[in-house]
Amino acid sequence: MPKAQEYDSSEIRVLEGLEPVRIRPGMYIGSTGYDGLHHLIKEIADNSIDEAIAGFADKITITILSDGGVRVDDNGRGIPVDKHPKTGLSTLETVLTVLHAGGKFGDGGYKVSSGLHGVGSSVVNALSTRMIAEVYRDGKTHHVEFEVGKTSKPFSVSQGCPREHGTSITFYPDPTIFKETTTFDYDWVSNYARHQAYLTKGILIEVNDERTGAKESFYFEGGIKSYVKRLNNGKEVISDDIFYVEKKIEDSEVEIALQYNDTFAEIMKPFANNVLTPDGGMHVVGFRTGLNRTINDYARKNGLLKEKEDNLTGDDIKEGLTAVILVKLPDPQFEGQTKNKLGNPEVRGYVDKVMTEYFGYYLEENPAVAKKIVQKATLAARARKAARAARDNVIRKGAFDGLNLPSKLADCSSRDRNECELFIVEGNSAAGSAKEGRNPKIQAILPLRGKVLNTERARLDKMLANQELVSLIKGLGVGIGEQFDINGLRYDKIVFMTDADVDGLHIATLLMTFFFRYMPQVIEEGHVYLAKPPLFGLIKGTGNTRKIDYLYDEAALEAKLTEKIEEKKKAGTKVDENQERFKQAGYTAQQRFKGLGEMDAKQLWETTMDPENRVLVQVHIEDAEKADAVFAKLMGDQVDLRKNFIQAGAAKVDLDDLDF
Repeated sequence: MPKAQEYDSSEIRVLEGLEPVRIRPGMYIGSTGYDGLHHLIKEIADNSIDEAIAGFADKITITILSDGGVRVDDNGRGIPVDKHPKTGLSTLETVLTVLHAGGKFGDGGYKVSSGLHGVGSSVVNALSTRMIAEVYRDGKTHHVEFEVGKTSKPFSVSQGCPREHGTSITFYPDPTIFKETTTFDYDWVSNYARHQAYLTKGILIEVNDERTGAKESFYFEGGIKSYVKRLNNGKEVISDDIFYVEKKIEDSEVEIALQYNDTFAEIMKPFANNVLTPDGGMHVVGFRTGLNRTINDYARKNGLLKEKEDNLTGDDIKEGLTAVILVKLPDPQFEGQTKNKLGNPEVRGYVDKVMTEYFGYYLEENPAVAKKIVQKATLAARARKAARAARDNVIRKGAFDGLNLPSKLADCSSRDRNECELFIVEGNSAAGSAKEGRNPKIQAILPLRGKVLNTERARLDKMLANQELVSLIKGLGVGIGEQFDINGLRYDKIVFMTDADVDGLHIATLLMTFFFRYMPQVIEEGHVYLAKPPLFGLIKGTGNTRKIDYLYDEAALEAKLTEKIEEKKKAGTKVDENQERFKQAGYTAQQRFKGLGEMDAKQLWETTMDPENRVLVQVHIEDAEKADAVFAKLMGDQVDLRKNFIQAGAAKVDLDDLDF
């Protein structure tokens, strides 16, 4: 046997201070990309939010600085500045340089806090080239500065301060850590501030961007009730009244707002100590249990459900529901630093109790609203039963066995999902060229006839009666509704390949609506793309020497023609400005592609399907709440909203860029 390698104490590295954060930043902030960068703001601002939740602050200002940093100010009590008995440093320095140091442990500091782990400020310090901290207390300004987590300007105190009390933290993200970008997105900051203002009644949050001069202020006296109203903006609600309850149980608080609309989707926003928990948790389980029991009990008691009828299911009851759940508790048990799910078992009982009692009162006191809610759920139950039979005919058994695949699908031969692509093509003409020009090993073609159903306005049973969507569901292999399973997806890339005109964009929008409402996980995991076919072809030469330069928009065409003409001028070639510009640039002809059907198989492959040359745009859901509002506005029933959207955007359209 080979001699064993020396392995002793010298091989064991002990990380000190904030070293672990810089070596493994993803463990603390999730990633070092866009999300991780903006998480830094959240970690600092959440501390200010905690002051507001505790009742010690009512104003927070977040400023994106022109020199690349961010400053967060609040008018809270100010981080303590006296000498810490354990570290010998000021408490301010201790909080900013020691992991797991803060007012969120034990019985002191905060009774309710979003920063459970108490590592936020020190982590931001470790991942910043520079941090400046100022605390205003007792008529004095307490100042300290850091570089890469280490003190660069010692703690100092000066007389006078800009306000009576508060904290100001300024930081500059380290580009050696955040290699993708260190540029902060104003929209992200604005959305974060808006949500926090909804969740903390009576707090004013200001956002400033020194780079552009943009400014916004957020203040919502109605709290989560205002949030529900915003989430339902653009939707037809069954009643203008919003159910709202706020109750303290033991050492915790439960706050719930809900309202039903006429759509078929649910919007659920659960929070624990102002932290969004997208994967739910015990507060959501308690809410659903209480909601379902209360509605079924009311329906039975008032004869809205017949004796022989089954109880309404959770799926029936959540159709068209918009709800915000906010629980505040002293010791939240989140799953990991990302805090996606709440695990406290006692919270389930608290929320269930509040919903059962107070939503029960609401239904009794508002019989007209209660009847509409039950009727909507009853219709959903009938649709669910009707959809079940249709769905059983749609869902294919097994991912790659080829059973029940739609006849119009020209499938690929590979069974390796990671290399397979599905092109959803507008029209049989383009589909014919695509089938002929594709790589049959990895590329499948599914033609669509006309425009698919607008699923924003259709229940599952109606959707499954649409042959085009049924073909798509069969081809994808993931199922639909309660039987959806992302593991059955047969293609890594699903590409919408439609004409570059209004009709083509409408078809793409209809398809995106379908995926967003019924298969959001397919988008979230990065499988959906838009193909970008060229608008122009500049032809040079003839016969075997014929070459085409493909261009994707007017700007590219102008740039290409100008570039070629300037090249000819520099070479001393005489240019006649009166001649057609594409000929002056050395091209023999210019082609304008009105649709995919005008391209032959070779052209379609070269421009839109060849992985080496094509342009694909990946579809993301960066903000599901904003996406929901856009789909409701553009694809919903309220014509006035679309009309206003078009009129507001019309002024931004340059008519010279349009083809008629």
